[in-house]
Amino acid sequence: MPRDEPKPILGVSVLLRRGERVLLVKRARAPLRGRWALPGGKVEPGERLADAAEREVREETGIAVDNLRLIDVAEIIDRADGGDVRSHHVVVVYEGEARSGTPAAADDAAEARWVEPANLKEIALTEDTARVLARFAGA
Repeated sequence: MPRDEPKPILGVSVLLRRGERVLLVKRARAPLRGRWALPGGKVEPGERLADAAEREVREETGIAVDNLRLIDVAEIIDRADGGDVRSHHVVVVYEGEARSGTPAAADDAAEARWVEPANLKEIALTEDTARVLARFAGA
């Protein structure tokens, strides 16, 4: 790997449900700005993955979570037109239960809301979010 290519960044995301609905955020920053995704973000040095998942959901949406369990791992590799790597994210995906709160976008989320399964085809999901929802939420 050439020296100027970025190192992989470790992140987390969480699949949360309230009844049949799932909690999604509209990304306000690259990569995948403007797409809808599971709430999540970067793991801080020394932070346990589950703690990062809880913190990120709370910071992005105001929702508190419980009972996290690991369900998937995703990789997001963003390349320039010439093939050079712009960014590489490794995302550990959890499933959890929403404990309390009403979604309110904050941090790096442009919007946050509970989405009905019937409405998922109407919004621009990230590729990995669509894959995780199809596999674990039957969407």
